[in-house]
Order: sequence, then C-alpha cells, then structure tokens
Amino acid sequence: MPETVPVTSTVRPDLPAPPAQAERLIALGVHELAGVTAAEVRAFAAAAEVSEGAAASTLLAVHPDRVPASALAPLLRREGKPGFVVTDMPDVDLFTPLEDLALPDAPFYLLTGIDRGDQMANWSPNEALPVLGEQGRTPLVLTEGIHWVLQQPPALERNHCFMTIGSRLRKANGALDARTPALWISNGTGRDGGERRNAPKVGWCWAGNRHTWLGFASATGRRL
Repeated sequence: MPETVPVTSTVRPDLPAPPAQAERLIALGVHELAGVTAAEVRAFAAAAEVSEGAAASTLLAVHPDRVPASALAPLLRREGKPGFVVTDMPDVDLFTPLEDLALPDAPFYLLTGIDRGDQMANWSPNEALPVLGEQGRTPLVLTEGIHWVLQQPPALERNHCFMTIGSRLRKANGALDARTPALWISNGTGRDGGERRNAPKVGWCWAGNRHTWLGFASATGRRL
C-alpha cells in the first residue's frame, strides 16, 4: 500500500454557509428536479446548526434518490463548459451507496468535514476504502461529489481530482462491478470530443488501479 504524503495542492476557498448553498441549488433548479419547493430548501438550510469552525467544510446535499448523478452532472461548469458523464457509463445512476453507508432518510442532509483525500493519491479504491474506515471517515457517494463541485468549483483542479468510492454498482450475482466513479477534468480526447476539453467529467476507474492525480473524497459524517 502506498505511503500517505502531506497535501500540497492549492488551498481551496471555504464552502459557503448552508443558506448560500441553498440559493445556489435553487438557482440551478435542483429543487425542481428533486420535486420540492424552494421554500423547503431554504427552510432546511436556515435550520441547519453548523458551528463556526465546521462551516467551511460542511456541504448541503440532496439525496441521490431525489436527484441522480445523470441530472446533476450537466449543471457543473468549468470555463463555461457544462459537465458530462462519459459515454461508456450509461448506467451511472445504478451506482448506489455502499450497504454500510447510512444516508439520512430525507430529501436534504449535511456532510461534515469534507476532504478531497489528496494524501491518498496513487492508492487504489480497494486500498483506500478500508483505511478511510479506520480513520473514522466515510467516502463520498457520486452525487455528493457533484454537489461539492457545484458549490465549490475549485475543489476540482487539474492533477488534483477525486474519486467517490461510496457509490458502487452491484451486479445481478451480488458481486460489485469493478468500476468506481470519479470526477475529473476532460482533456477533450477520444470519445469526449475536443469541444469538451477542460469540462468537468464524471467517469470511472477500476477498483484495483492507482492514479497519481486522483484522491478519495470523504467526510467525517452525514446528518440532518
């Protein structure tokens, strides 16, 4: 297993407070995709109790059952270009939370202690998952990762992108599909198309492979 190293990437700005995050989601129309009113989103965010020290790394998320990754990805923007899901991942919405991840049973919830996991760059998902558990952290699911970049676009930067290994696809025989979701920036090559160069991209990597430019996004917990 690779050795962890100190994080050396560019410091990202703090996440906005939950009410500001709610307004961002409303402006993007996420509340309509989720089948809720703007007032409901605002009320949840206004009631959220977040300490001053934790606010910078607290994320407001919509439950993936309400808005799937395929609907959220096109809302991402980088250099004016919309996000997209790779063509060989038509089943992206079938990637669901791992069985031991307890997502709150509610339309909205908060994630605390968001981190990109740069110190695990060049680890494989198979190596990273148990260590995150030992550290008392929970891996982000794909929709949570997209929500993070919607609220904090600098969280996705070249050579410092991230995987969301809390989402996996379970095959008919019960085994996990070997693909693990990730968010990174398109180079505009292959089936992406040159017009998508520098656009935010939802793709996948093999669970046993290592990538020097992919960390493992995680949080300290989820709560209402």
